[in-house]
Amino acid sequence: MSTHVISGTPSFNGSFTGDARPYPGGDPYADYRTADFPFTRLPDLADRRLGAAVLAANDEFFAERENLLTPGPARFDPEAFGHKGKIMDGWETRRRRGADACTPHPAAEDHDWALIRLGVPGVVRGVVVDTAHFRGNYPHAVGIEGIRMPGTPSPEELLADGVAWTVLVPRTRIGGHAANGFTVDSAECFTHLRLSQYPDGGIARLRVHGEAAPDPAWLAALGTFDLAALENGGHAEDASDRFYSSPANGIHPGRSRKMDDGWETRRRRDRGHDWVRYRLAGQSVPRAVEIDTGCYKGNAAGWAELWGLDATTGADPGDHTTGWTPLLPRTRLQPDAVHRFTLTGAPAATHVRLDIYPDGGVARLRVHGSLTKEGERRLRGA
Repeated sequence: MSTHVISGTPSFNGSFTGDARPYPGGDPYADYRTADFPFTRLPDLADRRLGAAVLAANDEFFAERENLLTPGPARFDPEAFGHKGKIMDGWETRRRRGADACTPHPAAEDHDWALIRLGVPGVVRGVVVDTAHFRGNYPHAVGIEGIRMPGTPSPEELLADGVAWTVLVPRTRIGGHAANGFTVDSAECFTHLRLSQYPDGGIARLRVHGEAAPDPAWLAALGTFDLAALENGGHAEDASDRFYSSPANGIHPGRSRKMDDGWETRRRRDRGHDWVRYRLAGQSVPRAVEIDTGCYKGNAAGWAELWGLDATTGADPGDHTTGWTPLLPRTRLQPDAVHRFTLTGAPAATHVRLDIYPDGGVARLRVHGSLTKEGERRLRGA
């Protein structure tokens, strides 16, 4: 294996170091250390719902590697103990030791590692290494590397000699019971990450925020597909309101299973309305739309409109007053239902905007269509 460092040095948004206080009782998150990381508005490319997985780890004696990608915050039960010791909601390795009694401490380069397959290839903009509830048993430092490898490589192939990994986060000290955030400045696309912890310890969660960048040859081969889907390169650019949940949820795979798995706004008390804007996989022609209000029964959006815009003409997607073409007129929505509409004669678009009236929840938006020749060319970088 070999490594190279990306141009530019990642910045460390959450500079937390050292132990947290021992658990004092009560709310385990009361003294949790965190910060505002702007990149967390981007989707988590390591989300299990996208197909991400922890492929391998050299050690998981105390807690399983799969916990790293569990949705939601880590839980802590002070009374939970098993035959190996304290049960922790994260990935935790055994304590490393030196070679002999004269050198009892681990060597400087001793470390544990885990291999992560991202749910969709993408450009990584930021990473959170969350040590929630690991107060005195977190790693002293971490490092993160990435690689782009086609197909579905095995751990042995990823770790083979000659495989060139790119350093995204150099070895850096972190803190216990904290959200340790790192901004990554790189335009490279990655499919896998390697998380290293020095010399050992526990990490509760790993979040990898960025922009999906699927294989354009695969999208071209599909022909007609969901242009807005996150796994196909769709992206939630902006929304009027994110109070209850992220608009990125609306383009996740599958149907929503519960109310917080969609996009829901707070209750409006003015005369306005809410909206969400998605960037499509590329310039394309929409042919059919699904608006799903699944699990929203008393709080579904009342009506919806859909608009399209082609930014290749120079139109600004952020200006909602010009350049937008109606794709679906204002239409009544039913609670907890999938609404399907065919679009006749829709123009090419790079963005869609869903307006809901006056507020509420939409679980999923599906925009089925095909890339234009120009859209396919741009995705290929030609």
